[in-house]
Amino acid sequence: MSRAAEHERETKETRIRLALALDGAGEGARRTGVGFLDHMLDLLARHARLDLDVAATGDLQTGAHHTVEDVGIVFGQALDTALGDRAGIYRYGHAVVPMDEARAMCAIDISGRPLCSLEPGGLVPGETGGFEHELLEEFLRAVANNARMTIHVEVQAGTNAHHIIEVAFKAFARALRAAIAIDPTEEGVPSTKGTLTG
Repeated sequence: MSRAAEHERETKETRIRLALALDGAGEGARRTGVGFLDHMLDLLARHARLDLDVAATGDLQTGAHHTVEDVGIVFGQALDTALGDRAGIYRYGHAVVPMDEARAMCAIDISGRPLCSLEPGGLVPGETGGFEHELLEEFLRAVANNARMTIHVEVQAGTNAHHIIEVAFKAFARALRAAIAIDPTEEGVPSTKGTLTG
């Protein structure tokens, strides 16, 4: 079974083209016009073991908000499609990742119920590589809503915003890798309801 998808999104603000394969090796190119976002997508692909191609153009003269959010939307849509009926997956994933002085935890449930929780709310205002710090939450919320999954991220330590955002992405990637993995002991959908699609 091929667990892959391609999605596009075009608005007056952005144009996003994305290809995703869940059973990958971190291959692909990420070109969004936002250097730090490209770096975070590279980390996401590598640590979640996804093949991920992203080409995005957007109204960066107004900031990176639209581009980051729309990439999150399309990534979430592709993830939702590639997961299909969710049969055979582990469903849950959890990771705690340190990076220098920073540490983040992420817990995921591919539940069919979208929710994003980032604690504590609000990073120190500013931007890194054209990426406004509050866009971490915007990206995660867009993924959660469009992949129909529950994402909890807790920033447990850190003083450097670059490190905090990076370790949050890495924790998300590692938790996602665990949740989407195929469980050889699971013959159906891992839910007493019999569905994880809504």
